Amino acid sequence: MFIAPVAGLDEALAAADALDRTLVTGLLRPRPDRAADLTELARAVARSPLAARVAEAAEKAAAGTAAEDHFVALAAARTALLGAAHDALAARADEVTGRTRAEPPPPAAGDRPPVNLLAAARTWLADLARAGWQGIDHDLVGGAAPIVSAMLPQPELRRQATLLDGLAAELAASCPGSALERIPARRWGDLWSRALLLTEPGATAGAVTGTATGRLLPLGADLHEHATAAQAQVHAVFEPADGTPSRLVRASVSVPKPDTVVAAGVWQLLRPRLSLLAALGEGRAMELDAMPLTDAGDLIWDDERARTGEPADPFATARVALPTATAAPTAPLDRHPARLAEPVFLEGYETRKDGDTLTLLLAGRALPVDTDRIPVASPLTPEAVAASGACVGLLRWDAGEFRLQPLAVETTVRKRTVALHAGAWAGGTTDKNGVKAEKAATDAVTVLRERAGRLLRK
Repeated sequence: MFIAPVAGLDEALAAADALDRTLVTGLLRPRPDRAADLTELARAVARSPLAARVAEAAEKAAAGTAAEDHFVALAAARTALLGAAHDALAARADEVTGRTRAEPPPPAAGDRPPVNLLAAARTWLADLARAGWQGIDHDLVGGAAPIVSAMLPQPELRRQATLLDGLAAELAASCPGSALERIPARRWGDLWSRALLLTEPGATAGAVTGTATGRLLPLGADLHEHATAAQAQVHAVFEPADGTPSRLVRASVSVPKPDTVVAAGVWQLLRPRLSLLAALGEGRAMELDAMPLTDAGDLIWDDERARTGEPADPFATARVALPTATAAPTAPLDRHPARLAEPVFLEGYETRKDGDTLTLLLAGRALPVDTDRIPVASPLTPEAVAASGACVGLLRWDAGEFRLQPLAVETTVRKRTVALHAGAWAGGTTDKNGVKAEKAATDAVTVLRERAGRLLRK
């Protein structure tokens, strides 16, 4: 699979990095070299509709006199550059897969959330920009707590609240900033820019645009696990009951978790929240009835609107239904290279391993495999991928190149073709290692519940 380079990509990312460098040292009293970084950002969007506002914002920020609106303009310029990079990379992915992508609908009107809370969040984010990551302390970071507490009870602000809470938690764990040896400048720049743009009224309006009635054919599950949280995202092909073209969709579930629950035990926490996981583990389709669906292809899952259907082999879906499925457009604020996750099906390749790097070779072209994304909570392993002859996966862009994240592979075991799935244990398992991990998770959760009960009784 040959994916041609994208002209201008490196320059766009370099301009975004320029703003990230200014956020490291802060914009209260910017150094001369940081002023040059701001000029680089402004120059990168000089031919866009943002040109005048960003030029003014860069000038004010370089002088240390930037107001909140100027920080919003800088965040918008950074987001626009990464959005353009995303679009170019997505176009490259569509070229190699032959996939059609739907056009984004016009923006929808929505309820205007409380302006005072958004303004408070914007003020806190502006204070972060002035202090810089090297200047953060617990007093500054703690200023987010009352804002988050006021936002969380209001559904229309929960997205903003969750993002602010996550950013504040990461910063609090890194205080004081002056003692940090390494600063995740791009990650914190991503979170800061996104949070700042979400303080604009109407930024999250019109997320749900319709409903889905028809057959859902799962392709595989992408599992994300952290010390205190876990998320599963199921990628699937949706075939509408009205006969309109099939499309790619996703369904996600996220849960908090104790750090003692790991490996296959994570599925215990996710399983009760999303019946689709059981269908995936059993290799079955699901019948949907008016399931809420966003224009970006995300199902807002409701178990009351879904029932388990007939057997559906993900590899049969990948071979037959995936090639003709239309990809959903990406929501404006989600346009970022890190968000690329394009379902693909590959077969007839060879594999090569150089040290820890596994590569698939197709027609003499190399595609690196991102083995770090293979969850331990599954029978799928890097060794199985290396011995495989067919793969359902996600085409991602990371560290300057496209990589493949395997979701399932077909391999030969004792002269028989066997399919191994990253989500094979999602609905339960009889696998010896999986059963052991599930029992350990059950024991850990039971102990935690008993301790919590004793604390509450006291």
